[in-house]
Amino acid sequence: MSATNATAPRLETSPSGAGSLWRFAPMLRGFFARRVRGDVDDLVQDVMVRIETRRGGAEIENLEGYLFQVASSVLTDKLRRDRVRRRASHVELTESHHPVEVLSPERVLEAREQLALAFQVLEEAPERARQAFVLVRFEHMSYAAAAKHMGISVSAVEKHIMKVVRLLSERLRSPDDVARSVREPR
Repeated sequence: MSATNATAPRLETSPSGAGSLWRFAPMLRGFFARRVRGDVDDLVQDVMVRIETRRGGAEIENLEGYLFQVASSVLTDKLRRDRVRRRASHVELTESHHPVEVLSPERVLEAREQLALAFQVLEEAPERARQAFVLVRFEHMSYAAAAKHMGISVSAVEKHIMKVVRLLSERLRSPDDVARSVREPR
C-alpha cells in the first residue's frame, strides 16, 4: 500500500459504519423519487456500488456533491436503458391481464362432458360429413386432399365440415346444455 493511499480518507459504505455513506440514502431516495417511478432503492444501491468500486485514492472534497453527480449518472443510465428497451410499452404480468385458469374438479368434469357430447354429436352426424370432418380436423388433411380421398369436390368437403361445425356449436352452446345433453342424450 502506498503512502498516498494510506493517508487518503477511506469511504465507509457499510450501513453500520459511523461515517457511512448510507446517511445520504434518504436524500438520494428523494432525489430519485422526484424524477422516476419505480424502485428507487435499486438506484440508491447502484450509487453506493459505483462509489464503492471507485478507483483511486484521491480525497473527495465535496462528498455530497459527488454523491449527487454519481446519482445523476445512474439516473441517466437507467433512463437510457428504459428507452432502448421500450420499458414504457411493457405491460405488467398480472392475473387481471393474463388470468390463470384453475383446473378445478368442476372445470375438469365440464370439459369431460363437453368432449363426450362432441363425440356423441360426431357419431350422430351423417357418415360423409363425419368422414370429411375427421380427415380435415383430426388427420390434418387439406380440403383438397380430403376431397381427393373421398372422391368429391372441395366445395362438398367444405359443406360437410360446416354441417358438423354447426351441429357441434348448436349442442355445445353452454355448460348447462352440455350437462343436460350428456345426461339425456337425444
